[in-house]
Amino acid sequence: MGQNPSEGFSVYKSKPFARFVKKARITDSDLWRTARLANEGVIDADLGGGVVKQRIARSGEGKSGGSRSIILFRKNDRAVYVYGFEKKDIANIKPDELEAFRELAKVILGYTKAEIQSASKTERSLR
Repeated sequence: MGQNPSEGFSVYKSKPFARFVKKARITDSDLWRTARLANEGVIDADLGGGVVKQRIARSGEGKSGGSRSIILFRKNDRAVYVYGFEKKDIANIKPDELEAFRELAKVILGYTKAEIQSASKTERSLR
């Protein structure tokens, strides 16, 4: 999705997550709004190690029955959407999945701005 220069905050989505949002009819605006809320401290679940779970409110719909996302997150820096699921399909992620997301967060959140921008050229990022 890119960076919002006024905020100095960047938002990205992985290729698998991009497929999920297309199927779920979630817009980039919905993702920006969700990431901004997390950056303002409105986090649904802090799973530790730079991993958060956020509900995504779609335009014209509420958050309660909708989509959930796993975001690799660093306040005032970046949000990387890596996994999405519908509450009706999956209640929550498994402990081994959480550990894998925490390991991925160590890598992705350790990237410099230049490294993540370079990586995002080969991945689908939100612009």
